[in-house]
Amino acid sequence: MSTDRQAEPAAAEEPAAEASPADADQNRPDEARAAEPEAGPDGSATAEPAGAQADSGEPEIGPAAPHDEADDGGQRAEPPVTGRDGEGESPAAPAQEADGDTGPEAGSEADAAESAEPAAEAPAAPALSEAQAELAAQKIERERIARRKAEREAPVEAGAKLSGKAADLLAAVRAVEGGAKPPTVYFDDAPAAPRKAPVAPPAPRPAAPAAVAAPAPSADTVEDVRAVLARGGAPEALAGPAAAALGEDAAGQLTENPWRLLTLPAVRPTQADGFARALLGAEAGPGDERRTTVLVGWLLAQAGLKGHTALEAPVLEKALTQYGVPDPAEALELAIAEGSVLVFHEPLGPPVAGPSENAEEAEDAEQPVRVLVGLEGAAMAEESLADGLARLAAGTFDASEDWERAAGSAPSPSAVELIRAVAGHGLVTHTGGEAARAEPVALAAAARELGLRVCLAAHAPGGGPDRVTVAGLLSGAEGPGRDTDGQFALDLLVVLDAPQLDVETAAALVESVPDGARLLLSGDPGVLGSAGAGRVFADVLAARTCPQLVSRTPDPGPLGELVSGVGIGELNQVDAPGKEVVIVPVKDAGEAVHRAVQLVAESVPRAFGIPADSVQVITPGHGGSAGTRALNAALKERLNPGPGRFGGFDPGDRVVHVPSAGRALAARVVSADAEGLHLDRAGARIVVPKELVESQVRHGWAVTAHQAVGTRWPAVVVVLPGDAAQALSRDWVYTAFGRGERHLSVVHGVDQALPHAVAEVPAKPRTTRLTGLLTALATAGAQQR
Repeated sequence: MSTDRQAEPAAAEEPAAEASPADADQNRPDEARAAEPEAGPDGSATAEPAGAQADSGEPEIGPAAPHDEADDGGQRAEPPVTGRDGEGESPAAPAQEADGDTGPEAGSEADAAESAEPAAEAPAAPALSEAQAELAAQKIERERIARRKAEREAPVEAGAKLSGKAADLLAAVRAVEGGAKPPTVYFDDAPAAPRKAPVAPPAPRPAAPAAVAAPAPSADTVEDVRAVLARGGAPEALAGPAAAALGEDAAGQLTENPWRLLTLPAVRPTQADGFARALLGAEAGPGDERRTTVLVGWLLAQAGLKGHTALEAPVLEKALTQYGVPDPAEALELAIAEGSVLVFHEPLGPPVAGPSENAEEAEDAEQPVRVLVGLEGAAMAEESLADGLARLAAGTFDASEDWERAAGSAPSPSAVELIRAVAGHGLVTHTGGEAARAEPVALAAAARELGLRVCLAAHAPGGGPDRVTVAGLLSGAEGPGRDTDGQFALDLLVVLDAPQLDVETAAALVESVPDGARLLLSGDPGVLGSAGAGRVFADVLAARTCPQLVSRTPDPGPLGELVSGVGIGELNQVDAPGKEVVIVPVKDAGEAVHRAVQLVAESVPRAFGIPADSVQVITPGHGGSAGTRALNAALKERLNPGPGRFGGFDPGDRVVHVPSAGRALAARVVSADAEGLHLDRAGARIVVPKELVESQVRHGWAVTAHQAVGTRWPAVVVVLPGDAAQALSRDWVYTAFGRGERHLSVVHGVDQALPHAVAEVPAKPRTTRLTGLLTALATAGAQQR
């Protein structure tokens, strides 16, 4: 919208409270409703009559619905594929959800995918950045995980004893893992026996993970890759990233298999196909084994970005079909034979009875399974995580009188139950809303009083001097440090925001908890899930292999009542005498931006005494006319205008720093120099190297709900323009509405799409293996006892 529109003076009257987001349209004057456009079939508004944009003064404070990020990148060339039974998302769909973030802006990859050629990537940082340090630390943890797995006698089986074709399938899987040639069709009978993992002597654990930067590719390697890219018509700027991803033999790999270009995150299959045709000519067909093998891995990697740790074989075959692969089953078989992907079975339903003397009865009693295919990294992390959780769950403790006295002085009945559960068990889960976060904090305080070494870790920074971040704990920058075996020097680890744990992070975390220590996983299961692959907290809850405490402490006030209703699929009308919840109906995205700026700059500060810097805007996506880009531009112009002389930023700008995928840290710009952009992050000064500013820093007056998880502000303005209807889901609304402590305004332009999303659009499903692995380990442990 125009600049003069944003700067219009607001009316002097105070905002009026509204009771329910669902009643936004009913609260408007009849003549205003009559002048509105009718909603189109997709929930977006049709063309408005002249004069509909007339300013009606300062907005009233109240709720609304999210914006769809799909228009950020437009239509993509790759076909969409549905998930299991037509539900969920296909790996062939765009890699990120509407507001999922793997960088400062989720739409950046989608934008790159729309170009005719692969987009260039930023050059690697010459110095070791915070993100590189964290990744290197996690790499060391994964190496320790691999060593731990090698010590086991055999791979962990994801289920009870099998017979018939299910057992034969498992044998075929193990034969592939051992390097044997699989049968013609891997679903067929296979007599091969499972191999045992080689037993390696345990290696000493490092005292602390050391962050070591990966060696940069040589100049000759980059030059050789640049020559290959030039022959295939690809941007030569990709030479550096391709050499770093593929190694010193990158040029030879691309020459032999041009589809290896899909290793780069910005490259799409259509672009890799064009590159291959330029190098191979007519030889580059859709059924080329080199293409199909790489494509299988790429599809699984894209599925990982959507939260899956594996895909069902039929889903993967359907995706291959839509990419023109003539024989998907054969392509999948080839990928398994070459070891680029792994295949697993997961029992469906309870274990069947043992083998019968009657052959027909034995066949009928065969255990049904579903076949899953995944990449090695996610598979190793998920199995290691299951092992670690089972190890901790098996630990038992005698609840001493000291623990009972500590429970007796707890501040609430739910805190009493939590302390008692943790006193006697090595692994406990705890669920509840924002008010329930006080219970694990009380547990940590009680454990410290008993002389235990306690660490309280959360997803986002803040919350007190005794709280660290999960990322900081793993990297060694925060927390108690590690002992001589490389494990955390603690007796109790309390993890808040557990739904934000992905499988790799959780595996590294659990692997570092020593034997004899306790682990509490606490969080709100209604919020958006992790940015990385897996649904760790939900899977642990579903397995039911450890004590589970459900808080009985409700979130207080009208905001708590509203959010609690959303969590069970109800958008209730709430009484808000103090204007805690207010709705601002709007007709289009332009008006939504205008009203959001007025709320942040004028209405909320005047009505509640909350400064504009403490008001956070949340919207569903980065792109579009009411996404974070448009809102941040308007808010910067109003709150901190300037030329953006530091790479688009000025001193005083609110920004979001994304040092790694899934971590969005609020900060403020201080200055810039040749070293980089200087930020103040919760009182700590950090420097973002100038070559990483574009990819890691964005303005932060407006953020997505994924970026807001784990953080709360005194007041929140949720912007839901009409084109956001398709992006709404119950967990998105629950997360966004729950970020406000004292006040929530909803700029509402989605009409009935909001109550529909709350009632009928649950969180998108994720395909994972952790629940089955935990259940199998618990069953095996019970049988041994």
